[in-house]
Amino acid sequence: MQRLKTRAQFQAVMAGATVSRSPHFALHRVALDAPPITGSGSPERSQTLFAVRDQAWIGALIPKRWAKRAVTRNAIKRQIYTVAQDFQSELPAAAHVVRLRAAFDRDLYPSATSDALKRAVRAELQRLLAGARA
Repeated sequence: MQRLKTRAQFQAVMAGATVSRSPHFALHRVALDAPPITGSGSPERSQTLFAVRDQAWIGALIPKRWAKRAVTRNAIKRQIYTVAQDFQSELPAAAHVVRLRAAFDRDLYPSATSDALKRAVRAELQRLLAGARA
């Protein structure tokens, strides 16, 4: 599984469709052979956005708006990449971005590294990626 790294890659995937949602996350997907988004640069550059086209690509988008502390954002990103690795064989060869779209309640999860938060994030991500298989 490849990781999205550049802004252009993230923008291309975010322009694609939302294929699955959960209370806190949304999963965006775009086919690797999809036409480039308008205004993204030259056609030569858009052809090289995804060099490897036979594997799934994954990216994590965790806005500060929904996860204020860096330790929380990093913990959620680690969970996203770990769960995506578990689903690697089940995901289609496309580019995916998991986006946090709502905050986790700090009253329920006061510590960013609590086991309860990690379990809740992992369970929700597993449901999200399971819904994306279809």
